Amino acid sequence: MLLATFKLCAGSSYRHVRNMKGLRHQAVLAISQELNRRALGGPSPGAWIHQVRRRSSLLGSRLEDTLYSDQELAYIRQGEEAMQKALGILSSQEGWKEENQQANGDQVLSKVVPDVGKVFRLEVVVDQPMERLYEELVERMEAMGEWNPNVKEIKVLQKIGKDTVITHELAAEAAGNLVGPRDFVSVRCAKRRGSTCVLAGIATHFGEMPEQKGVIRGEHGPTCMVLHPLAQSPSKTKLIWLLSIDLKGWLPKTIINQVLSQTQVDFANHLRKHLESSPAPEARC
Repeated sequence: MLLATFKLCAGSSYRHVRNMKGLRHQAVLAISQELNRRALGGPSPGAWIHQVRRRSSLLGSRLEDTLYSDQELAYIRQGEEAMQKALGILSSQEGWKEENQQANGDQVLSKVVPDVGKVFRLEVVVDQPMERLYEELVERMEAMGEWNPNVKEIKVLQKIGKDTVITHELAAEAAGNLVGPRDFVSVRCAKRRGSTCVLAGIATHFGEMPEQKGVIRGEHGPTCMVLHPLAQSPSKTKLIWLLSIDLKGWLPKTIINQVLSQTQVDFANHLRKHLESSPAPEARC
């Protein structure tokens, strides 16, 4: 399959097929999907996969230029870099302090990260399969405002490829209106690695969404959610949410810390309530 696809992709460099609409697009996507499937779904890639990667690197980069603009490529890189940085923060187990502990086991931890600031880490177990959470948090992202009162609206401004989106989020007032309305423009990407899903994001600039009158533009630092089934109970999902955010404005740190940790606890409660009250989607064929 992969070798045939590679020949198709290479053939697109010949003049008599160069102008066939969609050929280069389909070829490079097919190579990418096949390599990812083999690399992530099975044993370590064999030498022949690395050889194909090397031989196709120049061709792939040339074809990539035809698929995305320079700005779109910059957004993709920004999202992937945010994911790596956020996962790096989560991988460090040192320095975390308890902020909030719930009777049901939900907990929020925090620590100060150099060049990032204070970050918050929510750890919960949701009595739903991972696919259900993935659908609500990624595929139905724009509907979050319907079940999470801390979010007024999330709108996808631009979709880039299958993994990356630019979003605008309008947050509700918090702490008894001590924290006024904020909005955020972010680049987000979603990746699947075997049975684990990672959803990451960071603040970005999008020219078509300038700052809004009467709303303070906050900024997400590197943030992510990690979803994976519990080993002992695959029908349940462990959710870890790393939150790094600058609310801007003149706010005491004690208010900020209280708002952010409570926002994470509230999110888990609203998510559970929504999943329990809404019917599960029909199984996919």
